Amino acid sequence: MVTMGQCYYNETIGFFYNNSGKELSSHWRPKDIVVVALGLTVSVLVLLTNLLVIAAIASNRRFHQPIYYLLGNLAAADLFAGVAYLFLMFHTGPRTARLSLEGWFLRQGLLDTSLTASVATLLAIAVERHRSVMAVQLHSRLPRGRVVMLIVGVWMAALGLGLLPAHSWHCLCALDRCSRMAPLLSRSYLAVWALSSLLVFLLMVAVYTRIFFYVRRRVQRMAEHVSCHPRYRETTLSLVKTVVIILGAFVVCWTPGQVVLLLDGLGCQSCNVLAVEKYFLLLAEANSLVNAAVYSCRDAEMRRTFRRLLCCACLRRSPHESAHDASSARGHASTRIMLPENGHPLMDSTL
Repeated sequence: MVTMGQCYYNETIGFFYNNSGKELSSHWRPKDIVVVALGLTVSVLVLLTNLLVIAAIASNRRFHQPIYYLLGNLAAADLFAGVAYLFLMFHTGPRTARLSLEGWFLRQGLLDTSLTASVATLLAIAVERHRSVMAVQLHSRLPRGRVVMLIVGVWMAALGLGLLPAHSWHCLCALDRCSRMAPLLSRSYLAVWALSSLLVFLLMVAVYTRIFFYVRRRVQRMAEHVSCHPRYRETTLSLVKTVVIILGAFVVCWTPGQVVLLLDGLGCQSCNVLAVEKYFLLLAEANSLVNAAVYSCRDAEMRRTFRRLLCCACLRRSPHESAHDASSARGHASTRIMLPENGHPLMDSTL
C-alpha cells in the first residue's frame, strides 16, 4: 500500500514503472530492437560528425573567432548528446529493470544535460549573430573572456537542469506526481523543460526575424543607389533560405518531443504519449546530427577543412575541385553574406 508523504528510496525501478503504468519489458521485443538499432546508428553518426567539426575548428586558425568558438561548443554539446544517447541504448529495453535508482538518474541526467546544452548554445549563436550583424562587423568583437564566460554559463545551466531531478525534482516522495514517460521524475519537471525549449525557439525566431528584416532593408537601400544587380536579390533569398533551414530543423526535430513532454507534464491521461516517446526522443537526438550540417557544412571554408582532415593531406586538390569550392562559396551566400557599401564590406552573417 502506497502512503502519501512516504519516500521510496529503497524501491526498484519496476516499482516506479508499475506506479506510472509504463510497461517494463522483460525480453527484447521487435520494437525494442528497432529503436536500439536506429539509436546506435544515429549516435555513431553524431559522434563522428561532431568530432570532425571540433577537429576542423581546432586545426584551422581562420576559425579562431567567437562565432566558431560557439559552433565548437555546439559540436561539443552534440558530441556529449551522442555519448548520452549511446549510454541510453546500452541501458534500455530489458536492461532498464536492472538499473539502480542512481543508474536511472545518471542515464536521464546525461540526456537532459547534453540536450539542454545544445539548445542553449543554439540560442547563444543566434544572439552572437545578431550582435555582429547589427554592429556591421565581419566577425563579432566579443572578447574571448566573455565568450568563455558565455560557454561556461551554458554548461552551468545545463548541468543544473540535468542534476536537479536526482537531488530534488523527482517523485520518490510523491508518487501521485510521477511522470508516465519518465516514471521517477516529477511531471512539473517535464513541463518546465518543454516550456523552456519553447521559449528558446520563440527567442530564436525573434532574433533571426530581426536579422532578416535588417539585412533586407540594407539591401533595398543599396539597390536604390546601385543598378539592381541580381546579387542583391540572391543575397536576400539566400538569407531567407538559411533562416528557414535553421528554424525548420529545430521545429522538425524538437517540436514532437516537446509536445509529448508537455502533455505528460500537464497530466494528460487520455494522451497516448508512451506509444511515440522513444521515436520522438530519437528525432530530438537526430538534431545533434542536423546541427553539424546546418551550422558547419554550409560553410565553404569548413567543407575544405573537412576535406583536408579526411584526406589527411594525402590528396592534392585538382583545379576542378578548387573551382567547385569557389562556386559553392558563391552559391552559399546564406552562410557568408557580404553586402558591399561604398566599397566596404557591410556584414558577414554566418548564420
